[in-house]
Amino acid sequence: MQNFLQKISDRTSIFVLILILIFSGTLMIIVSKQESAIMDELAHIPAGQGYVSQLDYRLNPEHPPLLKALSQLPVFIYGFNFPTTQPAWTNETNGQWEMGDQFIYRANGQNADKIIFISRLFPIILTLLLVILIYIFSSKLIGKKWALIPTFLTALSPSILAHGHYVTTDIAAAFGFISALYFFLKYLKESTTKNIIFAGLFFGIAQLLKFSTVLLIPLFIFYIIIFWLIKTKEKNEKIFSLPAFKSLVNHLWKLAKIFIIGFLLVWFVYFIFTLNYPVEKQKSDTQTILNSFAGGPKTISQACFSSPSLRCLAEITIWSSDKPVIRGFGQYALGVLMVMQRASGGNSSYFLGNLGAGGWWYYFPVVFLLKEPLPSLLIIFIGLIASLFRFAKNKEKLWKRLYQYIQNNFELFAIIVMILFYWLYSMKSPLNIGYRHIMLTVPLIYILAIYSIKKWITNIEIQKSNSIASQIFFVIKKIFTTSLKLSILIVLCLWLLLEVFFAYPYYLSYYNQIGGGIWHGYKYVTDSNYDWGQDLIRLETFVKKNNIDKIGVDYFGGGDIFYYLGTKVVPWNSAKGDPKNENIQWIAISVNTLASAKAKLEPGYYINPQDEYAWISNWEKPYARIGTSIFVYKINNK
Repeated sequence: MQNFLQKISDRTSIFVLILILIFSGTLMIIVSKQESAIMDELAHIPAGQGYVSQLDYRLNPEHPPLLKALSQLPVFIYGFNFPTTQPAWTNETNGQWEMGDQFIYRANGQNADKIIFISRLFPIILTLLLVILIYIFSSKLIGKKWALIPTFLTALSPSILAHGHYVTTDIAAAFGFISALYFFLKYLKESTTKNIIFAGLFFGIAQLLKFSTVLLIPLFIFYIIIFWLIKTKEKNEKIFSLPAFKSLVNHLWKLAKIFIIGFLLVWFVYFIFTLNYPVEKQKSDTQTILNSFAGGPKTISQACFSSPSLRCLAEITIWSSDKPVIRGFGQYALGVLMVMQRASGGNSSYFLGNLGAGGWWYYFPVVFLLKEPLPSLLIIFIGLIASLFRFAKNKEKLWKRLYQYIQNNFELFAIIVMILFYWLYSMKSPLNIGYRHIMLTVPLIYILAIYSIKKWITNIEIQKSNSIASQIFFVIKKIFTTSLKLSILIVLCLWLLLEVFFAYPYYLSYYNQIGGGIWHGYKYVTDSNYDWGQDLIRLETFVKKNNIDKIGVDYFGGGDIFYYLGTKVVPWNSAKGDPKNENIQWIAISVNTLASAKAKLEPGYYINPQDEYAWISNWEKPYARIGTSIFVYKINNK
């Protein structure tokens, strides 16, 4: 009977999971059809098409190929023309932006929206696979019924709904990190050949999805050492004994196998996608891209031996770029170095009314608190407080409590370490361009929160009294408090559902009530947090509806203003001055551009006064808002 009831319970959980997947996937598909290409898609879509249709990796080497290539398989099957005769392909080094414009908007007639939508199908599928992964991972930790809650929080996170339907690498990074962690922990629990192979394959898949997953290497080494220390203590062996040393070597050897399997997969994929990349062009492209890296060109001898520096990595990468067997690794290394170079250089960012390029260490904590829905934040807060309270109740010495926690909850410990490590890494980086960069940690935070809340709700205290009356009172009290706690959790989940409903379809611009909501979040942070170019199709609708025959447009994004607006559009920027001087009565400006133009400059940061849109005084009160991210001004009514 118990087994029968368990089967019914399991089937109910799967049914609810399917409903969550259908709801989340439907929202992403519907919103995807309404939005124009965002900035990064203009580079990622043609790059992926180049990998699939040409087996050539000359475009967008700063990102791994897997997400881009898989997004372009259905586009390739559909038979769209990829314009390989364009100078951006034949002559330029990494001419990704021009190739994006040519492939999406020029070479295939009026099929741009179809290309963009078909390209987004695989990212949506990958997002749903991430949701399933969260369910599987959390099921192992908190049971199948409770696992539905972090699954629900992940599937209906406005930020995940937003980025989940774009051809970008942020959801891919989440899938890569979390799947690699899941299979690595599975290997630690049971060190079979099968588990080693799966851990290696998913480590390799992670490397093919996002370059930041190289951080898994030091993380896995750290996990192995802590795991070895715990097991050594359990066996009452001395750390510096011969058996302990042999055990450590054995663990490290198995970890090496995981890395070898993973990088063999990386090599194979890069080998395929560089098959038709002309050797001489790969060499010249690599040299051009790395020309300024770590002080500029040197010989390998100088960079690696005479005066060792990071330039050694660049010179080795250049050397390997024309070697038949290893040039795929050379292309992989090029991407890693490009990411290192960009991360160290920072990026122009608008944050809390300021504009700068040096980065703010508190950027990600602030953006997290502004963009994460309040019900999700409350769930995280309740889980954190409950966990800290339980930890504090333990009267053992701190080091002993930590040891006991790690020993009994190694999976949770591994999740906590990954979150802290990635947050510290991100906070140290000057590259502050979006909440999406820490989004991969959010589903893991949900798992930790619900694990803690489950213990808080289901904790049964021992009743010591023998009095029947006191025992009845204790049971009634326990039923009441448990019901109250469950009710709080249910209300918070329903609140999140309402947040998703009222934010539709503007999930990219979602901010919680503290952050000003979807209409005022731009006052705090812009870029991919709010305006990534998603509203150009809506601008086209506005222009048609209002019979506008000429409009100036200063647009930030991956759309093409001429494709959507034709002869009605006049490209504009602040330096051109007031459009009324050229008899233009309408101007549309991306809020990302406006916010930066009106921001207070950080010390040492400079923008040309001509770029400040000085002739727009009350910029926060446009004539119309297009979606959330484009402000339209009517010149004679400003």
